[in-house]
Amino acid sequence: MARGGFTTSGSEFEAKITPIVILSCIMAATGGLMFGYDVGVSGGVTSMAPFLKEFFPEVYRKTVEEKEVESNYCKYDNEKLQLFTSCLYLAGLTATLFASHVTRRQGRRATMLMAGFIFIAGVAFNAAAQNLPMLIVGRLLLGSGVGFANQAVPVFLSEVAPSRIRGALNILFQLNITLGILFANLVNYATNKIKGGWGWRVSLGLGGLPALLLTLGAFMVVDTPNSLIERGHLEEGKAVLRKIRGIENVEAEFLELVDASLVAKEVNHPFRNILKPRNRPHLLISVALQIFQQFTGINAIMFYAPVLFNTLGFKNDASLYSAVITGVVNVVSTVVSIYSVDRLGRRILLLEAGVQMFLSQFVIAVIIGIKVKDHSEDLSKGFAVLVVVMVCIFVSAFAWSWGPLSWLIPSEIFPLETRSAGQSIAVCVNLLCTFVIAQAFLSMLCLFKFGIFLFFSGCVLIMSIFVLFLLPETKNVPIEEMTERVWKQHWLWKRFIEDDCVNEEKVVTGD
Repeated sequence: MARGGFTTSGSEFEAKITPIVILSCIMAATGGLMFGYDVGVSGGVTSMAPFLKEFFPEVYRKTVEEKEVESNYCKYDNEKLQLFTSCLYLAGLTATLFASHVTRRQGRRATMLMAGFIFIAGVAFNAAAQNLPMLIVGRLLLGSGVGFANQAVPVFLSEVAPSRIRGALNILFQLNITLGILFANLVNYATNKIKGGWGWRVSLGLGGLPALLLTLGAFMVVDTPNSLIERGHLEEGKAVLRKIRGIENVEAEFLELVDASLVAKEVNHPFRNILKPRNRPHLLISVALQIFQQFTGINAIMFYAPVLFNTLGFKNDASLYSAVITGVVNVVSTVVSIYSVDRLGRRILLLEAGVQMFLSQFVIAVIIGIKVKDHSEDLSKGFAVLVVVMVCIFVSAFAWSWGPLSWLIPSEIFPLETRSAGQSIAVCVNLLCTFVIAQAFLSMLCLFKFGIFLFFSGCVLIMSIFVLFLLPETKNVPIEEMTERVWKQHWLWKRFIEDDCVNEEKVVTGD
């Protein structure tokens, strides 16, 4: 039984890995494909001369017509260009607050449908853009779609998946992000060769394809039992639970979900409830993971990979080709995470990756610091290949650790009554930090030069220490049993849970 929304059974519920679970998770994870394509395509089009000439003539002049005037590190330093990339994430941050309410009141499936429709509208604006304001409106719509998708998809995946493979299925979201980035890099490589200067419209327009897949997928899947029960559809929730678990006897798990939903219904203000002491460990870890994920420097590399390689002296085709290579590494390494996350656990992947990312960024900083100067570059073929290899080593470590796990862990640690609010806060923090990095990276590159990679490697060191001491292991723990089996067993976080329980008992007894 459970008390106060916390289970005490300590057992894993029986469940088969059914085709409907796999299909539902694949369909839902296409939200990651939509997100990833946009991350990849924006960096590619901002390195295309026709796109720059059309919307950012100042940057075009610096990169094409005045190559010797500007520092190598400052060619692309332009506030409007950075706003084109970053405004999407500011819109996503705002949208996810509304999406939290929709996810809780209307369900995870309805939120994913809205994400698809909004994103398609944004794609239409961008592909047909005639001026910068139209381009920015499209990006704001894309950001709103991303906010809705990032709110609903990880929660949907965690609630549908059996606990023993929850990590692997949830990482399908991240795998689709990496596939989206790779697809975008391939598209950019191809469209950059289109004569007539309209290839960038094709790149931006094809973003509608993953959004269409998410929309169709949301029509095909059923909502989660957790969501149905929370909204009062008990019999439907029980029927869906039988269907996704592949067994008839789901009474124990059903009763636990009902118990959790009763607690959830008592919470009229989940954002206020999430600040209670017993929820603070979950909140702190979720927020920290999102901040750390962005300050690894990964999005700086993924957004601006072609721009970055151009800065280092790669020619335009070579820079896009190098971005494709990193995209392939990203996909393959995410598959590694799917295989290992429920076997090795979350902590070991994060700690190993911390060492790998720290060393690779340090080496990149040394190479660039020695070889790339303000107005000249002496990056020979051998050193250029070494930079690409180091970037790939960095990307691979991120892809099997901080990439997927920063989404997985927050989606599985909150109790039902604060799950939507917790996911919303996690997404908000992630998008806020993404906005900051996207808006600031080119200026930071101009100011810090090669030191930008030393800055990010220092951040990696700090976050690895955080994981070592403060992040508990959550592998193979049923999602509604986290309190008893994880938080009450941790050397630091247990005091928050115990103190809150003592305070609630005092209120009940009148002591």
